[in-house]
Amino acid sequence: MAPEATPSISEAEVDRLLLGKRLRHFRTRSGLTLDQLGEKVGVVASQLSLIENGKREPRLGLLQGLAREFGIDPSELLKHEAPDHRSALEIELERAQSAPGYSRLGLPHVRTPRTLSDDTLEAIVGLHRELARRSRAAATTSEEARRANTAIRMQMQERDNYMPEVEVLASDLMRRIGHGTGAVTHRQVAMLAEMLGFTLIFVDDLPSNTRSITDLENGRIYLPPASIPGGHGLRSLALQAMAHRVLGHSEPASYAEFLEQRLQINYFAAACLLPEARAVEFLQQAKRNRNLAIEDLRDAFGVTHEAAAHRFTNLATRHLDLRVHHYRADGAGSLVRGYANDGLPFPADTSGSIEGEVLCHKWGGRSAFNRTNRTSEFYQYTDTPSGTFWSSVQTGDAEQGPFAIACGVSFDDTRWFRGRDTSVRAVSTCPDESCCRMARPELLTRWSGKAWPSARMHAHVLTPLPTGTFPGVDDTDMYEFLSRHAPQEN
Repeated sequence: MAPEATPSISEAEVDRLLLGKRLRHFRTRSGLTLDQLGEKVGVVASQLSLIENGKREPRLGLLQGLAREFGIDPSELLKHEAPDHRSALEIELERAQSAPGYSRLGLPHVRTPRTLSDDTLEAIVGLHRELARRSRAAATTSEEARRANTAIRMQMQERDNYMPEVEVLASDLMRRIGHGTGAVTHRQVAMLAEMLGFTLIFVDDLPSNTRSITDLENGRIYLPPASIPGGHGLRSLALQAMAHRVLGHSEPASYAEFLEQRLQINYFAAACLLPEARAVEFLQQAKRNRNLAIEDLRDAFGVTHEAAAHRFTNLATRHLDLRVHHYRADGAGSLVRGYANDGLPFPADTSGSIEGEVLCHKWGGRSAFNRTNRTSEFYQYTDTPSGTFWSSVQTGDAEQGPFAIACGVSFDDTRWFRGRDTSVRAVSTCPDESCCRMARPELLTRWSGKAWPSARMHAHVLTPLPTGTFPGVDDTDMYEFLSRHAPQEN
């Protein structure tokens, strides 16, 4: 006999299940049978049974009558939480069995009558949890992560790196806390947190690999006591943590979803720190003056240079009619991240992924390191097989080593930017090996076969991709941290 088809379960059905579980909980606590309760509220027992099993939703009048018989407020029946551990397990099993991964197994749908013991139910749910965990782990290979990251980058390129739905949310929230001109203050970020039901708490014992932790039960966001290395300010960290609630995120079910959520919270934080209307007004005036400069945007809104460069890409195409590129590279010339809708030819592997690829030595993001004085902006024109591009580059140092932040446009659009009069120009023919990947003939003649370096092994080569619901975060460390800091119950 063919196995029973696995039914899907929607959020509305989950709500009905929760209501049914809570109704059964209060009925049994009151010592009433279905017949006895039905007689009291004027409904046949079979109808109450359908409600308790999540098959039917009660009318408001019946809901009020049931609550009255139980001596509780009607809102108690509508709470979005299971009344006991058994009910929570039953609902979790329903969710698990409706997942596509379980459906593909072709196994029967397991029901949960009261005759099914708690231990058996616990074991079945535990097996589903492990099945889901292994499925996520199998999917989260380095290759899969790179494909997911590339897909997201291409989607954002199609959208010109602009997310109008997030812009609207951020603008509305900043208006509600009364933010006007100038940089967003820490006090205003704290006000926003309070409006969303959170308190910001600064601690010095956050677990490794976490930038913040949100205690959803007690409405607390834990942050480090000072800005962490790499340019992530406390305001941005707090806004990113709040963004999960604002954007309605749930626990990521895949590495791709984790990356998508990470993109969205970063965008939200930037949209709050550099609000669209004021940032666009600032940039449009600078364009009219033919004096666009990332460092001016950075200083006007009190953010990091990278945040300003990335925010510029969000707004440039939509509001300035400029197609742009932006990337971060490390001191060895490896791409950390990049975006371009102006045709800049990023190096890429066969899957289209650019992360970890090595930039041409002739690009501004590498030649900027050749200067003795790196405090000022570096400007360069680069001729490539895809055309000529101008870039403004800022270098810096982080815990992981030196880095370069580049932002620029194609040659035709340089007239709007400060630094367009630079005389620095380079010619890149990469991916042609003769461009910069092969030593000059005289060097080959002099040194070939006469040198043997001791190569440094990059740590990431042998490191597995971080796993877990939130990749790289140790659940044990996180839960122990929350237990140390949670308010003590009386």
